[in-house]
Amino acid sequence: MAACRGGKIMNFEKMIETMTPEVYQSLKTAVELGKWPNGVRLTSEQRETSLRAVIAYDQTKLPEHERTGYINRAKKDGSQHGEDPLEPQILKILNDN
Repeated sequence: MAACRGGKIMNFEKMIETMTPEVYQSLKTAVELGKWPNGVRLTSEQRETSLRAVIAYDQTKLPEHERTGYINRAKKDGSQHGEDPLEPQILKILNDN
């Protein structure tokens, strides 16, 4: 990814690459609770940036089933619960004629 706005994207990517599991867990807890470990509330910008960092870390360092927001749709027999949200859905148009 190319640098943007004075290298902020590159700095963000570097931060994710070097983030320790302890820092990741601290950020994740802060986002969940809405406050830092010292009790100070996160600003909306801090919460947004921390959530982006948690999701980026998830995508690069964790298996899919451990990522934030993962929904296991598999049944015990291996089939899937419900519809796949990425599959196209058929639209039926009804006429009252």
